[in-house]
Amino acid sequence: MGIVQIALTKGLELTTAGLAPAIVFVALTFGVHAALAIFRCRGDQLLLPIVSTLTAIGLVVMYRLPQADLVSRQTIWAVISYGAMLATLALVKDPPRLRHYRYISAIAGLLLVAVTFVIGSAPPGSDERLWIVLGPFQFQPSEILKILLVIFFAAYLDEYRELISRGRYRLGPFTLPPLPYLLPLLGMWGISLLLLLIQKDLGGALLFFGIFLTMLYVGSSRASWVYIALVAFGIAATAAHRVVPVVQRRVEGWVDPWTHASTSAYQVVQGLIALAAGGIFGSGLGHGRPTSVPAVHTDLIIAAIGEELGLLGSFAVLILYMLLIYRGFRIAVAAANSFNQLLATGLTSVLALQTLVILGGSVRLLPLTGITLPLVSYGGSSLLANFVIVGLLLRISHDNAREAARAQGGS
Repeated sequence: MGIVQIALTKGLELTTAGLAPAIVFVALTFGVHAALAIFRCRGDQLLLPIVSTLTAIGLVVMYRLPQADLVSRQTIWAVISYGAMLATLALVKDPPRLRHYRYISAIAGLLLVAVTFVIGSAPPGSDERLWIVLGPFQFQPSEILKILLVIFFAAYLDEYRELISRGRYRLGPFTLPPLPYLLPLLGMWGISLLLLLIQKDLGGALLFFGIFLTMLYVGSSRASWVYIALVAFGIAATAAHRVVPVVQRRVEGWVDPWTHASTSAYQVVQGLIALAAGGIFGSGLGHGRPTSVPAVHTDLIIAAIGEELGLLGSFAVLILYMLLIYRGFRIAVAAANSFNQLLATGLTSVLALQTLVILGGSVRLLPLTGITLPLVSYGGSSLLANFVIVGLLLRISHDNAREAARAQGGS
């Protein structure tokens, strides 16, 4: 309906070719639902409707923007992503078996990111070589890395959680576990963080820190780790602000955007103006000016939504994310084993933290970082990675339902 409304607003003729993205996506969604029903997937019944709605909102915004190929490319990536979700659900029949491949998955992810230093490409006007180009498509390896590192963290913490949670050595008020058991965990996280910082992928670095901290807390049940990590992060952030020009520009645009409205904070200011122009009810689909916001289809897509759908529309999107994150953590709580619990927690944290970081940056709660809004923003690799996450959550929730039914049958 959104695409039809935009077409009528623009005075476009409603042809089959013009409505192809909507037709393909609706058919695809019902086809995936039918496939899940045929194969008797007992996973969480709300995941597919939520992610489909968020993806559809993204497609409507792509159709609204003047770049003609955005919606076509995103529709193709949606088809690929739905297929990846089904493939993940079908192939990962026993998630705990992923524990045997923890080092392989982490090293493969790190190598994939390292390859961008050799054959990576950057968009025009940027020196951030974050993408690998394959024909007409490009993907960002860090999107795959976050899933692979979650698998590594979940496997490692599941095996050594007792040693890490108890601790043996004292450092002031804190107790630390034996260093040999902590080094692999810190090493993999540190190397991934270093690669992202060298690439100047500040949003990815912040996201990885949040994922690591969340999983370490869940795996060890110790708040002291959170305090230590936050102190270390504060020291590192202060040092980065002093020596890294990109961080300095982001922080000055966050602290005082109006002074730098024509330079480093231009994107932030334009996004705030768009959100303010939308008011409560919005200007209506097709009646706003989203193209005045730089990178509106990736970094600041919420500004386009807020301008044309208003505060109510933005809140509706936020509620969908809250439901998605709630269902993900609910799956983690109900997990039949500790590895599935850690894996579901880590995967849900990816979605939660990525949403928090980009939405917080859009409204000046945080410095703006160049990461995408999950499932909504334009980006094939991001959409693909998020659907793989959903596929894993479906598999874990399917196993939860099966174990619950088995327990009831046994009782």
